[in-house]
Amino acid sequence: MQGRTVLVTGASSGIGRETAILLSELGATVILAGRDVPRLEETRARMQGSVHRVESFDLTTAAAIPGWIKQIAAETGPIHGLVHSAGMHQAIPLRILTASKAEELMSINFTSAVMLVKGFRQKGCAVPGSSIVLLSSVAALAGQPAISIYSASKAALIGFGRAAAMELAGEGIRVNCIAPGYVATEMAEGLREKLTPEQFESIQRMHPLGIGRPRDVAHAIAFLLADTGRWITGTTLVVDGGYTAQ
Repeated sequence: MQGRTVLVTGASSGIGRETAILLSELGATVILAGRDVPRLEETRARMQGSVHRVESFDLTTAAAIPGWIKQIAAETGPIHGLVHSAGMHQAIPLRILTASKAEELMSINFTSAVMLVKGFRQKGCAVPGSSIVLLSSVAALAGQPAISIYSASKAALIGFGRAAAMELAGEGIRVNCIAPGYVATEMAEGLREKLTPEQFESIQRMHPLGIGRPRDVAHAIAFLLADTGRWITGTTLVVDGGYTAQ
């Protein structure tokens, strides 16, 4: 990743933070994007090198995303990679689901990704041979109660990623998804606090290799960003400790 610039959303915590740290260790220059500037600065403090950039941006303002990326590229030069790690996990049983809740979750997890890809492929924004990695979830592949809209938003990313990969292949841009299982992040810990010990033990048993760590997913992301993934596009790499193999 030496000499490459990568934009990472959700870089203030979890998989996004660990991805940014790993990419810095691999020699990349990273643009850290999120809403919480102090937490983005915490990420930058853990990274190697001093050339990284913090960008405060609210991805729920989806219509403004292409212009924002255009401005970044004008200031930094064309970008070699995009990692969309920002997202929201919310358990909402169908009996209490509202249209506004469904729209909010789809906007954060899906619509923002669409507009990021749209912005990335603008003229002068992406380097030929660049790579986009979208964070989906095993929830898109295996059903669980109370997360129907979350699952739908992550499944939509996979469908979008396949079609976008075909559309952008001629422009030299690869598009892939990662589908992680349960990973020990701050967001996952928030979910764990709502579970009984028995329920969490059940989740652990669903992962034959145990609960994942953010770096497990970050390694897969780096593989798809770098030349190691140069002949891979339109696919979903499942990184789930065996969850979906059962």
